[in-house]
Amino acid sequence: MEILLTLFLGQPLWMWLTFLAIVIGLLVLDLGVFNRDDHVIGVAESLKTSALYITLGLAFGGFVWWQLGTEPAAQYLTAFVVEKTLALDNIFVIALIFGFFAIPAAYQHRVLFWGILGVIVLRGIMIGLGATLVEQYHWVLYVFAGFLILTGIKMLFAGGEEEHDLASNPVVRFLKRRLRVTDEIHGHAFTVRKPDPATGKLIRYATPLLLALIVIELADLVFAVDSVPAVFTITTDPYIVYTSNIFAILGLRALYFALSAILRRFTYLKYALSVLLVFIGSKVFIADLMGWEKFPPVWSLGITFAILTAGVAYSLWKTRGDAGTPPGTGPHTHPAHEAR
Repeated sequence: MEILLTLFLGQPLWMWLTFLAIVIGLLVLDLGVFNRDDHVIGVAESLKTSALYITLGLAFGGFVWWQLGTEPAAQYLTAFVVEKTLALDNIFVIALIFGFFAIPAAYQHRVLFWGILGVIVLRGIMIGLGATLVEQYHWVLYVFAGFLILTGIKMLFAGGEEEHDLASNPVVRFLKRRLRVTDEIHGHAFTVRKPDPATGKLIRYATPLLLALIVIELADLVFAVDSVPAVFTITTDPYIVYTSNIFAILGLRALYFALSAILRRFTYLKYALSVLLVFIGSKVFIADLMGWEKFPPVWSLGITFAILTAGVAYSLWKTRGDAGTPPGTGPHTHPAHEAR
């Protein structure tokens, strides 16, 4: 039993195992029970599933409060909200990828499910490296903060919309050159065995589902460049950084099927995200100027909610009456993504 009390990245091992057990349990229920059969996920089902994930994410914040106290709980909630909001951009890109590869709506959940497994591993590696850098070289935190401020300013003053052409994307071109890819979907399979046109022997082919999965994973890495430093400026506790990241992404993937129908309604949210990034980055410098050990977590949570609430309200007001976008065929661009 003593091994469970061993500290791992700042927290007892049993706390890490509890979190991983919850995530694994959710994933098993997701694919093994609720979505065992391929089907089109409607808006109602998407909202219910997302509400469940958000509730569990907030409940985990209660667990953090119970074990670590009020300040870490406020940091967790702030990080959870920030990560979920920044990850909204990911939905626009996912919709673009699904549209480009013509992935049927019935199979999109399967791609996203396996994608989240990759996110859990890749985010863990990035956060582990980030935590090590911040612990060994505290000045890295100021680099993160400066990067967020510059990113927010660049996003705020980015030019007009620009068409994103996946066909000319170097990653897509590389994958199609290196992999044998079928021209058609083969159910929910990521690979299939087909006869080689030259020899007639059965060889392994990738399907468009596999290409979509790989591109989505790479897109998440790009977005993590913004979101991971943002959370590190809120807290340097790897446990809070990682758990808030994963809970936010779990819920957002579930919400994709509802939000993809109304993507255009959030066009102006990029301005709130810009201000939020500048605020998060500036907190490190403000705390130093004020002589604080850190920016008050409760203030940070309140200001974050205020910025996002204003951004959502303004975006919905400006786009009132706009037509939605069908799931899986989302817009080819999103202003907030241009700066990345």
